[in-house]
Amino acid sequence: MSKLKLDLHEIFNRSKDIDKSLHDIIQEAIDCKIETVEIIPGKGSGQLKKKVIRFLQQPEIKKLYHRLEKDSKNFGRIFVYFRF
Repeated sequence: MSKLKLDLHEIFNRSKDIDKSLHDIIQEAIDCKIETVEIIPGKGSGQLKKKVIRFLQQPEIKKLYHRLEKDSKNFGRIFVYFRF
């Protein structure tokens, strides 16, 4: 199974960069028919994770992927699954 990974540690405090990175990786997954994207907002205060989830739940983004899963074993990870 193919998978993309996006680690947001480097840009955690740059909102526009985060949105662009999220948008780019989702587009790449669609273009390359990659089934899983792993997004790593990290642990921290949870604000970045909330931001990522808010981004993913926007209607125009939500229609692009199949489902969203928060890693139950690792709080600092979110998986986005695509169906082609």
